[in-house]
Amino acid sequence: MKDYWITTETDERCFDEAAARRIVEQLKRKPDSVVGLSTGRTTGNMHRKVVELWNEEPFDVSRATFFGVDEVVGVPTDYSGACYTMLKTEIIGALGIDDDHFLMLPTECDDFVLACRHFTDELCRRGGIDLLMLGLGENGHLGFNQPGTPFESRAWVTDMNPELEQRIRRETQTPAEKWLGGVTLGLADIFEARHIVLVAKGENKAEVVKQMLQGPVTTQLPASMLQRHPNCEFLLDRASASRL
Repeated sequence: MKDYWITTETDERCFDEAAARRIVEQLKRKPDSVVGLSTGRTTGNMHRKVVELWNEEPFDVSRATFFGVDEVVGVPTDYSGACYTMLKTEIIGALGIDDDHFLMLPTECDDFVLACRHFTDELCRRGGIDLLMLGLGENGHLGFNQPGTPFESRAWVTDMNPELEQRIRRETQTPAEKWLGGVTLGLADIFEARHIVLVAKGENKAEVVKQMLQGPVTTQLPASMLQRHPNCEFLLDRASASRL
């Protein structure tokens, strides 16, 4: 089993700072890094902490490339629930990152196959993914790669599972008649990142964390593939690690 790091039970700020420092350390070590970010309830404070650390002790971010692991399909780019808008609000805007250094998959597009290919080609052109920060879905999904996604999958458009779709509709106030999907890096794209940090918080993640780290490697739990990654770190709070 891989090593994991657990915060104190009550100190969420400690957790967020530990996660943020993974990003800060990467950027200080390699200013032209390609860094992947995920949105969600676990990562928002982490992003804001990066900004706080940058304000306290500025470091060069002008050469770095930031990108989003996935995006909601069927909403405008500036919609509050779009991953683009969330990342812009939480970290990208505050760091002053220009559009050429912030890459996102589209929310709406006439040819998602081509858009996905252009996206991954551009990441490759910039040297590949140096650091990928991942959240963990309650069913073990990574990005929008739901259970059953082949490990060899590449960037693609997928349906959401019903529970996730309901949550996003509720959180983003998207009407029922508008189709929602997800466009995401594939599992093979994710696995090619040189360094992965997976972050998880909360008792609701405890069982999937146990299965991810101690269960079999299976496409029915996409995050289990990280057991095989040569440089993957797991940052867990005490609640999410309670069943280990």
